[in-house]
Amino acid sequence: MKPSRLFDLIPYQIATYDKKVAFAQKVNGTWKTYSSIDLKRIVDNLSLGLLALKISSGDKVAIISENRPEWNFVDFALQQIGAISVPMYPTITSEDYAYIFDHAEVKMIFVGDQAIYSKAAEVSGDRKIFSFDELTGVENWSIVAEMGESGDLAKLEDCKSQVKNEDLFTIIYTSGTTGKPKGVMLTHSNILSNVQSVVDRMVPPPGVSKVLSFLPLCHIYERTGSFCFLYMGFSVYYAESMEKIGENMKEVQPHVFNTVPRLLEKVYDKIVAKGYELTGTKKKLFFWALDLGLKYDPSKDLGAWYNFQLKIANKLIFSKWREALGGNVMQINSGASALQPRLARVFWAAGIKVCEGYGLTETSPVVSASVGTHDGIRIGYVGKIVKDVQVKIAQDGEILVKGPNVMQGYYKQPEMTAEVLKNGWFHTGDIGELDGEYLKITDRKKEMFKTSGGKYIAPQVIENKFKESLLIEQLMVIGEDKNYPAALIVPNFDGLQEYCRRKDITYSTDSSMILQPEIVEKFQSEIDSLNKNFAKWEQIKRFKLLDKPWGIESGELTPTMKLKRKVIAQKYSSEIEGIYKP
Repeated sequence: MKPSRLFDLIPYQIATYDKKVAFAQKVNGTWKTYSSIDLKRIVDNLSLGLLALKISSGDKVAIISENRPEWNFVDFALQQIGAISVPMYPTITSEDYAYIFDHAEVKMIFVGDQAIYSKAAEVSGDRKIFSFDELTGVENWSIVAEMGESGDLAKLEDCKSQVKNEDLFTIIYTSGTTGKPKGVMLTHSNILSNVQSVVDRMVPPPGVSKVLSFLPLCHIYERTGSFCFLYMGFSVYYAESMEKIGENMKEVQPHVFNTVPRLLEKVYDKIVAKGYELTGTKKKLFFWALDLGLKYDPSKDLGAWYNFQLKIANKLIFSKWREALGGNVMQINSGASALQPRLARVFWAAGIKVCEGYGLTETSPVVSASVGTHDGIRIGYVGKIVKDVQVKIAQDGEILVKGPNVMQGYYKQPEMTAEVLKNGWFHTGDIGELDGEYLKITDRKKEMFKTSGGKYIAPQVIENKFKESLLIEQLMVIGEDKNYPAALIVPNFDGLQEYCRRKDITYSTDSSMILQPEIVEKFQSEIDSLNKNFAKWEQIKRFKLLDKPWGIESGELTPTMKLKRKVIAQKYSSEIEGIYKP
């Protein structure tokens, strides 16, 4: 029987696959696993424990933690009794915690570790807090499960029977790039419809495949992904940390994982940096293979000679790339922002199938997705529109979406809801084009700006192209109401050090090197070369090199690594002023 509510995925997995490993995490150096049966037992006990603590249908409960199986246990336990989860990023500020606790009327809080507990406890008021880690003076989540061990399963079944698929199951506060976060209201049917729409875009075989999960579960992308993995009988292993992803890849040998373009950019940059460390024939072979990969197009046959060369490149060079990802990867799903086309080309050439998709929290999230087959991918597009979802392009180029995946609205914000939901169509704020079923994103409507000459600039397109330079790590195009576009640039300091080594330039510190005339001149030549891809009014006329990368903790990036443009503009206002001085 097909699941009609999200928690039905648990008995569905037991009946269909009965997994020995449904979820796993590293504990004291060893992978601790939970079977499908373990999952059901723990979730049922937690549901009954929550009922004993007077949490009931409609109550809001916050989950603030890094990825781990307990995150899922609490999520499913709340669903079964009709309570509503409010997932939150561990990295947001105490002020954001306080706002969400109050705005969502949170009654109880589950936290991961000591750092999160300390921040949440500052602003939690009299709300009860349970922790996933064993913390001094804090009640552990396991106490709630133990309370449910002697509970009445018949009472739980009664609660479950009252939950309908159109019921609200979560409120996700979007981090956004400006202003207070908005609470997106999603139902069981919103997410389940999306799960069932993306199944045909998944290449790894059901029931036997493994996943490495590291994107935040509090973000809709990984959360819907997690439900999809459960539905398909995949074993989900949670990475220990972002720093240990490479190590965990080799241990788990996953068949699939979700990621964001920024992480793929970092992987690519590390691979290229290692190529520069090679010498002689090995170095020549590496860059021959790389150049070959950058010409690749999965939807075209480039001829017998090219295919022959690629076969050799795969054996000598690209096989090592696949080994670094565990050796079994059949599909990588990339979302949350635009993927550089050159990355898609080179990874596909290397037999690493990066499948770009598009969506928003408000659409549960998937609107379109590529599939890991040569006839299911088109470079520069974010895949085909998924089943049961409709897309149309408004007169001003904005992407509009309609379907069972579209949110109910923003919690307690009817005016904001009315701004984006009109006649059943959700207005995404993204600009795009449709070619048959294939969707292309060209920019964010709100991020486009006009120069003083009246020309529109789409910054994302320019930024993505300029980041193809091995010397550019991060870049933000500026120039609203100015007479030309300019850029703030964070160099790729590893690439810069390699460049200095090859040119016999003595490297001192990052902050001093970006002031050296020969370095500024090198960046100018990179800019001049890349400017040729754009119309005259779009070309970067001036730039400022910065010595510190932008990050989530330092506030310039959202948790999914998108630029917080207003924050960056404010932080570097004096540098921007300097750029535009006569």
